Amino acid sequence: MHAFDVLGDPVRRRILELLAEGEKSSGDVVAVVQREYGISQPAVSQHLKVLRDSGFATVRADAQRRLYAVDTAPLRDVDRWLDQFRAFWDHKLEAFATEIARGKKKRRD
Repeated sequence: MHAFDVLGDPVRRRILELLAEGEKSSGDVVAVVQREYGISQPAVSQHLKVLRDSGFATVRADAQRRLYAVDTAPLRDVDRWLDQFRAFWDHKLEAFATEIARGKKKRRD
């Protein structure tokens, strides 16, 4: 599965956000995602499987629990791919930052 297919799903993006906070048990992930999206435990498990199979998440056994964590390698690949497009918005963001600074300076004066 292509990285953007994986990241295109809001549930998988939310799971990655949760895992970015630190390693989480599958039960912890399921509890949050069920509450926020109203989907079943098997559906959440399928999203975790997609993340694991596509390399975005790792899993390790800890007794009866499965602990998930972010694997940053695919995210670095996505970041490298996005590099070719940063030129389109970097200068606009820099100009925006300059305008914000001017506005703050003007208010102080």
